[in-house]
Amino acid sequence: PLIIFLHGSGERGTDIDKVKVHGPSKHADADPHFPFIVISPLLPAEEDWDLAKLSRILDHAIATLPVDPARIYLTGLSRGGHATWRWAAAEPDRFAAVAPVAGRGDPFTACALKEIPIWAFHGDRDDVVPPEGSFAMTRAIRACGGRMSRLTIYPDLGHNAWDPAYADPALYLWLLSHRRAAGGE
Repeated sequence: PLIIFLHGSGERGTDIDKVKVHGPSKHADADPHFPFIVISPLLPAEEDWDLAKLSRILDHAIATLPVDPARIYLTGLSRGGHATWRWAAAEPDRFAAVAPVAGRGDPFTACALKEIPIWAFHGDRDDVVPPEGSFAMTRAIRACGGRMSRLTIYPDLGHNAWDPAYADPALYLWLLSHRRAAGGE
């Protein structure tokens, strides 16, 4: 299985080690038995995630690594959480499940996500990316008939919803419990 992890604004730049500060990359670096291939692209300073570039990275990974194409998962935090919503909506057939953390999506794209398992995370006191963005996405997905989205709101927590989300083994077990249907590429 493959996890693509998209970091936040604070990790942008030229220092590749910054992709291991948070999230699945941090856990994979600390645990040699982490059960995923993890790809964590580094976003240059002052740039935003480019979905076409990300798709090319994923295509290359599928062609060159022992990736199970039915078990490709997407997650990201903050700026990477925004990109997780966008990329999943643009190419929902590529991912078995997605987990945006402290990110907001565009509710107008929600119907594209109705068939994909989503677990979003947010702090209830986030004043950087207000949690209403996650509420709006899960409501919009459900309004389209989607029944596989869930939202965890951490009480008394600000923007850093990623530490508790990515430290919870339940997230990784949840990801592994999902496979994309055959022929979904």
